[in-house]
Amino acid sequence: MTLTVLITGASDGIGAAAARQLAPHGHRLLITGRSRDKLDAVARETGATPFVADYARLDDVRRLAEGVRAELGGDSLDVLANNAGGIFGDPARTVDGHEKTFQVNHLAPFLLTELLRDRLGAAGQASVINTSSVANRLFGNIDLDDLDNERTFTAHKAYGDAKLANILHARGLHSRYHDTGLSVAAFHPGTVSTNFASETTSLMRFVYQTPLRRLALISPERGGATLAWFIENTSWESGAYYDQRKRKAPNPQAMDDALVKGLWERSASLVGLA
Repeated sequence: MTLTVLITGASDGIGAAAARQLAPHGHRLLITGRSRDKLDAVARETGATPFVADYARLDDVRRLAEGVRAELGGDSLDVLANNAGGIFGDPARTVDGHEKTFQVNHLAPFLLTELLRDRLGAAGQASVINTSSVANRLFGNIDLDDLDNERTFTAHKAYGDAKLANILHARGLHSRYHDTGLSVAAFHPGTVSTNFASETTSLMRFVYQTPLRRLALISPERGGATLAWFIENTSWESGAYYDQRKRKAPNPQAMDDALVKGLWERSASLVGLA
């Protein structure tokens, strides 16, 4: 079965690796990333349609959604892989006024998903895959009254909160739209050797950006294979969290239905959706 798939964060890392692995299967691939040069290189390798977007600018996300809709025409989008993300070293605000880690990892994909939701499942069935992280359990502790971590910022906590938000977003999508044919999962791809953490001064930089990465991390191809598996398979359970391909218990906050609802409402307000 051929699919129409949008992979965000596909200029390198596991997004690019997944695109390369999916391309020989004949899928229609749409890819996004910040770097025009890197994205175009992946597009040439895979035959994918590239869209440049910087998730630190919500207007870029809105333009991305418009571009994808124009590319799709009357076609449906079968899979949205919300894979873009990162960890940043200071509590800098984006042009939209939000802490960057929170916006790039959660608010931007939340907005994109909503702007494309009517194209998801237009043919009856569709999937949304959120790339989360084991950091949701290690560092995540969301306070709805301090989503930008103004009171408690550390790079680790901001990233853990954002990866926890990815799971809460997946559960919110499942509860709202699964009955209409949308299946949703959040997953940890493994600790992958990529350019992740290149913009932070946290201890993660010493794992990801030094020779230690050869010992501690898996390859982008292996992480990309896990993402590709979620894209092409339907054997996973909608609304669940996975560590690679195994279902695991997430941070206990992820199972709080009131928090799922509260984060959804706050997120919709922050990105200007009714």
